[in-house]
Amino acid sequence: MAEIEDLVEAAEPNPLLARVDGLAETRDWDGLVELAQRCRQAVERGKQLWPIAEHIDYRLALEAPGPYAAAVLDPEAGKFALGPLTEVAASTHTFEELAAHIPSPQSSGSVAAERVVRGEDLREAAGTHAEIMEMPLILAEWEPEYPLAVYRSSKALFPDPKVDPSMAPGSASSFEPLDDDELRRALFGLVDVWISQSNGVVEVSIGDGNAEGAIAAFGHEEFRMGEVTASDAFALMGWAAASGGAEGKRRGAAFGRFAAWWAASIMADLEWPPDPAELGQAVSDLKWFLWEPAHGRKGWNLHLAVVSDEGWAAAIAATDTKEG
Repeated sequence: MAEIEDLVEAAEPNPLLARVDGLAETRDWDGLVELAQRCRQAVERGKQLWPIAEHIDYRLALEAPGPYAAAVLDPEAGKFALGPLTEVAASTHTFEELAAHIPSPQSSGSVAAERVVRGEDLREAAGTHAEIMEMPLILAEWEPEYPLAVYRSSKALFPDPKVDPSMAPGSASSFEPLDDDELRRALFGLVDVWISQSNGVVEVSIGDGNAEGAIAAFGHEEFRMGEVTASDAFALMGWAAASGGAEGKRRGAAFGRFAAWWAASIMADLEWPPDPAELGQAVSDLKWFLWEPAHGRKGWNLHLAVVSDEGWAAAIAATDTKEG
């Protein structure tokens, strides 16, 4: 403890981070908890050690046994972590390992939803607080394998969906814009963090016509498009909504799944929460297209179009880059 006191008082990040690595390597979880507490106390004395304390929370969520990992899952924690701590903990722990120790219903609901995205069936589990996200506690048969974050001690990987349809040139078509604020908000909601916290540019078109008309409504005279499955479309929407884009804060795979279901339920005109089988049938009746402008797609992007047999179509063009 004397050594830790000296490190904290010196307030030099590199030696402190080395100490964090050492404690984690030797699985001294109590030592990590103590170091985080001392760093937070030092913040009150004007020492800028909150990044060290937050990094310790991240390491505990990722690597420590369930009771230690769950203890840091406060809804306000991890604001500057590589991802939501509920997602970080759920990436390396089962729900059972964490459930009894999670301090709040909100965090329990988020962890349960993250574990469901990873394939756990929690329909019979206690403490899931499904009312938090109002999502089924098992993946539907028609859902995709959502792209999942992979967290490491000092970095994270965020794979995108491997959707690669056969693309063909599209052309402008008749299209009559419609006012549908609910669907517009739902589509923007997939990527609103890209706008509010990063450099994103997002456009949505909704109207009577086909997919080509909805895409051409953005002003593109030349573009390419290819039909994808409803499952692929959900993977794309879930990935986009989970991410923070280039600079924003990641929201997690569970939120991505929720946002995809929310948008699809509005397209299908179903009350929330929708019956999974009914939603699955409705989205399979829609036609989905991945598209790209003539100059191609770059950075974080979501270029998706959807067509209903009722005669309406919608498209989203979302792009975010680090350069702005």
